[in-house]
Amino acid sequence: MAGRIVLFGATGFTGELTAEALVERGARPVLAARNVERLRALGDRLGGLEIAVADVERPESVHELVERDDVLVTTVGPFARWGDPAAEAAVERGAHYIDSTGEPAFIRRVFEVYGPRASRAGCGLITAFGYDWVPGNLAGALALREAGDAAVRVVVGYFQLGRAGFSGGTQASTMGALMEPVFAFRDGRLVEERGAARVASFDVAGERRPGVSVGSSEHLALPRLAPGLREVDVYLGWFGGKSRAMSVGSALMAPAARLPGVKAGVGALTARFVKGSTGGPSAEERAEGRSHFVAMAFDAGGRCLAEVRLEGVNGYDFTAGMLAWGAMRAADRGLRGAGALGPVDAFGLDELEAGAAGAGIARS
Repeated sequence: MAGRIVLFGATGFTGELTAEALVERGARPVLAARNVERLRALGDRLGGLEIAVADVERPESVHELVERDDVLVTTVGPFARWGDPAAEAAVERGAHYIDSTGEPAFIRRVFEVYGPRASRAGCGLITAFGYDWVPGNLAGALALREAGDAAVRVVVGYFQLGRAGFSGGTQASTMGALMEPVFAFRDGRLVEERGAARVASFDVAGERRPGVSVGSSEHLALPRLAPGLREVDVYLGWFGGKSRAMSVGSALMAPAARLPGVKAGVGALTARFVKGSTGGPSAEERAEGRSHFVAMAFDAGGRCLAEVRLEGVNGYDFTAGMLAWGAMRAADRGLRGAGALGPVDAFGLDELEAGAAGAGIARS
């Protein structure tokens, strides 16, 4: 029997967009958040949806949201601070789980801490199932399939074109991630490194654009698809000409972050000045933004064997559409496995490509 879809964080910026996307596609999710008045207003506006009050500071209230075979979708971030109660609830209850994080530390925690427990519970966990980091997983997997067994390295780049703003939740998550070590897949294994350790340039829309290295789910998920893969590089090209300065700043911040009190102080400043759930770009502003992604697969001699490019809508609309598609697909037919799953693991490459196209991003 198909499970329910429970959307936790429904009254936040990404949560509300996701609720709308679910209803537009014919779903009737249970809306969950901590503010009952805002929940009622949203539920009424979307056709009288069921609501449930839950708060990460009361983990038992999050556990009560789901039962076995439900799908718990969570947009409550920053995930490094607030993400664990939802992941715990899914594992304890045997519910499938999908989140919108882009935070490297939390992604790794889902794979390494919650994944084994989910395997034993028979449920699937899909972390980072939005703009961060579905398009790179998709483009990388397509490039690896086209390249064949000779591919040993894959390089992925993320770029935004046109005007695009960031929600309060995105700002808070990004600030928190700056103080954390990230990871990369090197020499056939996962290694720790600082964020923005490397800078690379890509041909995008007729010009060379730089990006800084990031930790992402590609490092954990793509090696599962290609046993011969030895290296995964992912670059974020949001920052344009500031990319090299960010790399230098990262090198300076990394030692300071280890000093007693520095990380806590930055966290306190982030909490004070960069609030989550403070709204984000309007529909008009989002319509002016476009996304571009490139993935290239290389052989051991450095020859490019395959290149795949994707283009489409802005990150927020894509994330909402992707979360809605994934939740409905999981509720209706389940997932292709248990434990922590990459996007391709969970749905298969061809089906994921179709889902991403329906959410607004496809091959160019």
